[in-house]
Amino acid sequence: MDVTTTYGTTPTATETTDTVYNPDGVLGKDDFLQLLITELKYQDPTDPMDSDKILTQTSQLATLEAQTNTNETMERISETFKSYSQFNTIGAIGNLADLGNSDIRLDETGSVYFDLYLPSDAASGILQITDSSGNVVKTVGIEDLSAGVQSFEWDGTDDNGEKAEAGVYQVSMSYTTPEGEEQYTRVGVYPIESIRFEDGEALLKLGSSYVPMTQVKEVYGE
Repeated sequence: MDVTTTYGTTPTATETTDTVYNPDGVLGKDDFLQLLITELKYQDPTDPMDSDKILTQTSQLATLEAQTNTNETMERISETFKSYSQFNTIGAIGNLADLGNSDIRLDETGSVYFDLYLPSDAASGILQITDSSGNVVKTVGIEDLSAGVQSFEWDGTDDNGEKAEAGVYQVSMSYTTPEGEEQYTRVGVYPIESIRFEDGEALLKLGSSYVPMTQVKEVYGE
């Protein structure tokens, strides 16, 4: 009696009890063992199977078992490395993360919020917003700001009080500390306050937002 494999179809009442339902069309070690047992079950007693053939099939079954165990071991090793990598990421908390740009996006609503990190107190300074060509669009004087992450809102107007076009702009700030030291900062550089994991991906809390680790260009100490 032949043993057949049905791919992707549901067995019907007319099929024999020896029909194997395999919707994925993939044979594993259990399938090979079932085939071997069925073949032995229906062999002709007057013409038994060749012993060499049985040994060959048994060897193939052993090889398949070894490959399956190897794949399972590699998966466990991969998960271990992933967990180890996530643990190392936690060590970055407290350092500075640089996103590699100082971009903010002004949309059609004409208003945008952004964060700036000040490594020290600011007695006075100038905040500048420039366009993609480096032209100064908005200049804002600042004074008496505390060190840390400060939040700002730009209403989308330029120095002439006119609405700026929607698009990408850059933000930076030059300021003087109470001790008279000159400092510079820009959007895109923030201390890593915490790390959250979602679906195996590390998200870094930078300013008021969570940013994927893949978007960070550089991490360094203050």
